[in-house]
Amino acid sequence: MAMDEHMAKIRVLLAEDHAIMREGTREFIGREADMEVVAEAGDGEEAVRLTAKYKPDVVVMDIRMPKLNGIEATKQIKAMLPSTAILILTAYDSDQYIFALLEAGAAGYLLKGIRTHELIDAIRAVYAGESVLHPVIASRVIRRVVTPASSETRAVEQLSEREHEILKLAARGISNKDIAEKLFLSPRTVQVHLGNIFNKIGVASRTEAVLYGLKRGWLTMEDLP
Repeated sequence: MAMDEHMAKIRVLLAEDHAIMREGTREFIGREADMEVVAEAGDGEEAVRLTAKYKPDVVVMDIRMPKLNGIEATKQIKAMLPSTAILILTAYDSDQYIFALLEAGAAGYLLKGIRTHELIDAIRAVYAGESVLHPVIASRVIRRVVTPASSETRAVEQLSEREHEILKLAARGISNKDIAEKLFLSPRTVQVHLGNIFNKIGVASRTEAVLYGLKRGWLTMEDLP
């Protein structure tokens, strides 16, 4: 990917307790012109500490790590730095982990075994405020629609008609670029609208916004892919 040398790179922190896996990931991320690994952590406590120190754009996080697991580390990082995107890369696909992590604020959930380019694309996507879910994970999230509570529908009135429209398109997994083309807007304008949506409902990623919308009945199964 060509990049102007003056453009800021996506700053990535790797949190993975297996050194060989971590080194391999660092090596292929380092080949990308638009991203760099700024720190590496071998356990959850170190992940939180180094995130506070380096303030990365994206943390690529495993779940099972010494001292502090990925769920607790995600919660602490999101409480400290809400704008940092957490991308889970793990071998574990149990519902217990999936929903605990998405509710903790993870922007993406991928299973190990994906191709290198898929991880690189996912890092760029969560950096841009998009959600990334492995197909196996996505199907489970879609099936888990929580019955909305009538007392919690007030917040939808805070969203403009355009924001509601963009949230519905985002729920389908459509990229910012494609949403922009569909609505005759610039990608930057779509990103601004998404940022406004996140601020209004108190979330930091598409994944959280879609889950929030499902729980409150703003989105239905028909809005999802």
